[in-house]
Parts: sequence; C-alpha cells; structure tokens
Amino acid sequence: MFLENDVQRPGNRGWIEVICGSMFSGKTEELIRRLKRARIAQLKVEIFKPGVDTRYDEEKVVSHDENEIMSTPVPASSNILLMANDVDVIGIDEAQFFDAALPHVCNQLADSGLRVIVAGLDMDFAGKPFGPIPALLATAEYITKVHAVCVKCGNLAQYSHRTVADKNLVLLGETDAYEPLCRSCYAKANK
Repeated sequence: MFLENDVQRPGNRGWIEVICGSMFSGKTEELIRRLKRARIAQLKVEIFKPGVDTRYDEEKVVSHDENEIMSTPVPASSNILLMANDVDVIGIDEAQFFDAALPHVCNQLADSGLRVIVAGLDMDFAGKPFGPIPALLATAEYITKVHAVCVKCGNLAQYSHRTVADKNLVLLGETDAYEPLCRSCYAKANK
C-alpha cells in the first residue's frame, strides 16, 4: 500500500503516523518497512525503542519475522528529543511502554518538521487502551491499524490474550505468554 507520506521531501511540514494493533499483527514489520523506504529516499532516519524491551536484542528493533533495524534504546521519551538531531524521520517502536509524555514529544518533533512513525499496541492484555497510544491516535495525521489472525478461529484478531496467570500490566513475552484472538474468541477466553 502506497501512502502519500511514504517519502518526505525536504521543506515539508512534519506529521505523525501511528501503526497500531495486537501482538503478532505486523506493527514492527510495517515500521521497519517504512523506515527502510525513507532511507532509500536518502532521508536521515533515527529509530528509538524503550530500554525495557530487550526480548530480541538490546539495540535492534526486531520483528517476529526476524526483520531488523538498528535503534537506540532510551529510558524515557524525553531522551528522544535530546537525541533526535539532524534527521528527517524518527521511528519509535513499542510505544506503549513509554511514559505519558510521548505524545507531547512526538508532537514537538512533528511541529519541528519531522516525520514521526510510531508503532505500538493499542490495547493491553485486558482489552483496555494502552499507555500513550490513545493520545497519539488523537493527534496523528495517519493511522494504520493492523490485525493478526485469531489462533482459535482464523478471523482477524485485534486482542492480545495473555495465556499465563500474571496480572501485571507489563509482561514482556511472545507466544509463550500471548496469543492473538478475535473479539468473539477473546470474550470466550475471558469468561
């Protein structure tokens, strides 16, 4: 799918793109695809991820399909402002793990003329809006909601169902702790 904003020309105003959905829906894959296209267009790109996300790699953003791109892990969203120098495009992965200031940071970057591409879960394991994503969705110019495939029935899945007995909001995991489910199968699993 070609978006008007796939390539940013110097002098254009900035904007925010949000890629959201459940686990296993291809959010990071789509983020990497857009960032690689920006590099092909000779744009300067910087990628950030939360320092707490070390599942695949300490410094790389890695998709479930093992596609990867180098990134800078940061402890807080304010660090992105300090490190986003001399770039055209900012990529941010696993945005749900960042603090509440992330929407402000993204808006400040976009206001300064940068293209900001953010990927993250829109809902937590309980089906509730997750972290700073709802505020980002409210201010983003472009939103892409991607879906996984329900492992129970094969329909489109938008829920990240936790399969282990842990009630903490943040539990880093993969197929060992989560499965994608559609609305109906998620409701059945949580009865």
